[in-house]
Amino acid sequence: MGCIYDALRILGIRRTYKGYYYVAEAIQLVMEDASLLLYISKSLYPEVARRHGTSINCVERNIRTVVNSCWDSDYVHVLESMAGGKLYRKPTSGEFIDILSSYILTENVSA
Repeated sequence: MGCIYDALRILGIRRTYKGYYYVAEAIQLVMEDASLLLYISKSLYPEVARRHGTSINCVERNIRTVVNSCWDSDYVHVLESMAGGKLYRKPTSGEFIDILSSYILTENVSA
């Protein structure tokens, strides 16, 4: 999880957001099973919610807050770098999780 937390910090996302932990958990799960990206609302969010003892709606809302925070920050260029190109619109929560999980997997392989 350390590399996931590092990636979130690079994006200016701090532990003061509940979504920080939800995004980190979601990234970890997607890194273990990428097919969860196909079923975000039916599989990924419910699993994150179960692990944190909260509701699916809470997980979704707090992850969306993290994405908005990153998008509206001075760190959006870092997100674009992780994505491998210019982002012309704010990524969805699923796209955000996909970008970070792919980036972390790629960085770990080449490291």
